[in-house]
Amino acid sequence: MSNRRRSKRHPSLLPLAAAAAVLVIGGGAFALSGHGGGTQPTGSANAAAGDAAATTSVTTGAATGGPAPSGTHSGSAAASASASAAAGASAKASASASSSTSSAAGATHGTTTTASGGSAGLPATRVFTGLAFDTCTAPGLSTMNAWHSASPYGAAAVYIGGANRGCAQPQLTAAWVASVHASGWQLIPLYVGAQPPCQTSSNPERISATNAGSLGASDGSDAARRAAALGMHRGSALYLDMEAYDTTNSSCVQAVQTYVQAWDRAAHAAGYWAGFYGFSKSSANAIASAAAAGTADLPDALWYARYDGNADTTTGFPWSASLWSGHRRGHQYAVNLHETYRGSALTVDRDAWNGPVAVIG
Repeated sequence: MSNRRRSKRHPSLLPLAAAAAVLVIGGGAFALSGHGGGTQPTGSANAAAGDAAATTSVTTGAATGGPAPSGTHSGSAAASASASAAAGASAKASASASSSTSSAAGATHGTTTTASGGSAGLPATRVFTGLAFDTCTAPGLSTMNAWHSASPYGAAAVYIGGANRGCAQPQLTAAWVASVHASGWQLIPLYVGAQPPCQTSSNPERISATNAGSLGASDGSDAARRAAALGMHRGSALYLDMEAYDTTNSSCVQAVQTYVQAWDRAAHAAGYWAGFYGFSKSSANAIASAAAAGTADLPDALWYARYDGNADTTTGFPWSASLWSGHRRGHQYAVNLHETYRGSALTVDRDAWNGPVAVIG
């Protein structure tokens, strides 16, 4: 993801998906057949290892201050040349991105519906289906308004806290959350908690075998408090950012799992859904393996980073289809893309979303 931006391999330009829809459901509406999201590693040297083929960045949208055609994309000739070598993505990349355009409708933000239920004991949540983006620092209101009117995105991820959060967040206040939500955005709260003991990084907060349970509990409670202070109510899904690490290290895997379980229990105790962001070849895979084995207290929703260019949550899903089924997935499929809409530019990661988000208002 985009917390403390680092170099990533960049996916080629892909056609953007079309409409977005929003659904409010009861906690019990998700059949928790498995257990069980992302942003970017906080300095992990091996964060993207194995999760993507060679990829490239692009510039999207109009660079002028005037209205931009919704979904118009342009990239450099060098970018398109690199894209032609990207595994699994070349068929989707333009042969000459600098001279091509692709028409995609701006986001249709859909409607909300309510469904009762609650066998899982959690409050009702809001589910968003469509395209989302994540970026390091929450953008200003003018940028959010410009992107809402012209971009294909209907949701945005924001870093709400955590000792390892690497991005300044001067915009991220309760007033900002209320304003962007009132304009039509759905928000995906992300918490950069403690990181694995075997991870190569400079993160100040680390999990250990001795502190995993207590630290997970305190961080999960902190995530809930921070979400509440921003106006993200009970029933919101909070996503724990767990960056890549050496999952061949069994003691490290166990420490992370203990931390995640404690974090999830604390989020649930406060009335929040527990989500998880991780990489498909490492951190997310370890959680998926535990879920397949029937381990308790694992995330309700999974946001996985796999840079395969598939703008959905089913194509290429690397685990059993029964895991996190029923609107409980997010897929970060492209990273570090430079996009401009109505004169407002951001560097973003792209996400296909079919899962719970924040409950606001």
